[in-house]
Amino acid sequence: MKIISVIGARPQFIKCALVSRELRKNNREILIHTGQHYDYEMSKLFFDQLEIPEPDYNLGIGSSSHGEQTGRMLIELEKIFLKEKPDIVIIYGDTNSTLAGALASGKLKIPTGHIEAGLRSFDRTMPEEINRVIVDHISNLLFVPTKTAVFNLKNEGISQQVFLVGDVMYDVLKQNIKIAKKSKILKNLDIQPKEYFLTTIHRSSNTDNILNLSNILEVFSSTHEKIVFPIHPRTKKFIKKHNLEKKIGKNISIIKPVSYFDFVWLEKNAKKILTDSGGIQKEAYMLKVPCITLRENTEWIETIKDGWNILVGAHKKKILDAMNNFKPSGKQKNHFGNGDASRKIVKILDEYGCSNFSKL
Repeated sequence: MKIISVIGARPQFIKCALVSRELRKNNREILIHTGQHYDYEMSKLFFDQLEIPEPDYNLGIGSSSHGEQTGRMLIELEKIFLKEKPDIVIIYGDTNSTLAGALASGKLKIPTGHIEAGLRSFDRTMPEEINRVIVDHISNLLFVPTKTAVFNLKNEGISQQVFLVGDVMYDVLKQNIKIAKKSKILKNLDIQPKEYFLTTIHRSSNTDNILNLSNILEVFSSTHEKIVFPIHPRTKKFIKKHNLEKKIGKNISIIKPVSYFDFVWLEKNAKKILTDSGGIQKEAYMLKVPCITLRENTEWIETIKDGWNILVGAHKKKILDAMNNFKPSGKQKNHFGNGDASRKIVKILDEYGCSNFSKL
């Protein structure tokens, strides 16, 4: 089969690493990088470490408004799809790259497979939530990470061609945790295991909202805890724009985005993790590290129900209380599969084969 995979953001690079490797055993994969994440630390470094094949196409779209970014991707992807005539298009997650890929393939009547389908935060103010809903209703094959995601799709009337395969990020984490142990990031930052908090902030609800961003930085700075903060380019831009550098205390160590292996090792050894990232909530759970989520909702509800994650939004008192007092209260469960989601996905694709895709 000729398969086109569309990726563009850091979480998608991680998700595609093993899927791409499995696909290429018996199929021809054409990899398209939209350029949504383009900095070395956010893109090329992940390709190098996770041994992701060099993209066949790099659209170089970069940052812009949601409409402009999605529109430019849609135009360029359509051209490539018409030229390459793939049997199926594979998309990942919930970014604008995901949406553009689904729209381009759907309008050209090319079968679409969505990896990480069925996630819902039930918050339509999140751009990612809009993308998730639209993409799931366009896609032909839905590869679902959890039972909750299957239930979400069923509630929206989607029950055909839904496959519970597990989580591909768990595959990658499970395979690479031994390599991550070789990381020297703790030594380089002069920190000890379980003596620091790790934080990431990148959601528009926090970065674009000066009150939220200010609250988060203020409460972090009010503590005596060491906080390691690999800063997203978007967050750095808004801190500078709103003149919030003065809110950053000496206990906060701001560093550039780090490699996959270094970040996993920072997660593994953190006392607690504070984040607004969906993927990091999930990785914290997998690594058995308490997670404090700087959002009002989450698509990874399993982590909340099991007592390993708590929602605090951007409320100072809630954040501070969780930093001081939150402790996991429940047992972890096998929500995310057995580490073989990538193989399951490719097996399903192989079973359908070229002749069946036209029937989807």
